[in-house]
Amino acid sequence: MAEDYYQILGVRRDASQAEIQKAYRDLARKYHPDVNPNDKDAKKKFQRIQNAFDVLKDPKKRELYDRYGSSFETMGAGPHGGTHWSGGTTQGGFGGFEDVDFSQFFGERFGGVGIDLGEIFSQFRKESASRRRPSGARARRGADREHEISIPFTTSITGGEVELTLSRQLGRSETIAVKIPPGIEDGKRIRLRGQGERAAGGTAGDLLLIVRVEPHPFFQRKGNNLMVRVPVTLAEAALGGRVDIPTPKGTVSLHVPPGTSSGQKLRVKGHGVAVKNGPPGDLLAEIQIVLPKQLDDAAREAIRQIDGRHPFDPRANLRW
Repeated sequence: MAEDYYQILGVRRDASQAEIQKAYRDLARKYHPDVNPNDKDAKKKFQRIQNAFDVLKDPKKRELYDRYGSSFETMGAGPHGGTHWSGGTTQGGFGGFEDVDFSQFFGERFGGVGIDLGEIFSQFRKESASRRRPSGARARRGADREHEISIPFTTSITGGEVELTLSRQLGRSETIAVKIPPGIEDGKRIRLRGQGERAAGGTAGDLLLIVRVEPHPFFQRKGNNLMVRVPVTLAEAALGGRVDIPTPKGTVSLHVPPGTSSGQKLRVKGHGVAVKNGPPGDLLAEIQIVLPKQLDDAAREAIRQIDGRHPFDPRANLRW
């Protein structure tokens, strides 16, 4: 039974291209195999979503699908723009059309209004011949495709490799490895040559990957600098000391000066984002004092004594 592409994407049949695009993105984020590593059916679900989107995003393919419904692939323009007619030659010399029911093209009128079959087949032969590329002519190029990929924050900084599953012609899927360059930013694009739509008898287009960087629980990126929240104890902030913090280049020992307050930022030179042409950014460590959830009477009394011996107004400069 043919699948309903509109139902797969969860949109109305009169949905706009923007609505189709939004539905695809929402479903891709939910069912992409990269975000469902423990779901053995994720790849199959995502393949159905991709197949539906590949048809409905293209006005010409969508028009054919709306017109012929379940006969869409038989009409020679399947979900990925490829040809599904057989490439053999019939005894009548009309190569590639032996499996086509021409009543699907002309409806019930085919056998009842004197249509010249010879003229029809002749027209198909002319169109087929026009598609053949003469010697020395420029090869046809398939369309480019766009796809969003989500990568971990750490991979966006240090670079790495992620796997991507693509749907191909005739319902096939292919998993490819994508190299992520160090320092790539959210929203940037990666072009994979020859991984787009394939053109019959020609070359394939490109695949344009839109990179989405996942958030990190502690780190943030500000240009080429990295911001990290560093929890410290009351004693480490008041008395000073050294605390170990992770960085893209490995663990470093951060010196916390005595009397450091929450919110104060300490700079670690050259431990930010590495750039291709230029010096790396810095790491800015924001101190956050963390108190024990429970304090006994002696601890509370000691804090009151310290506060009494060192009175000051921490909100003296607070203004609207």
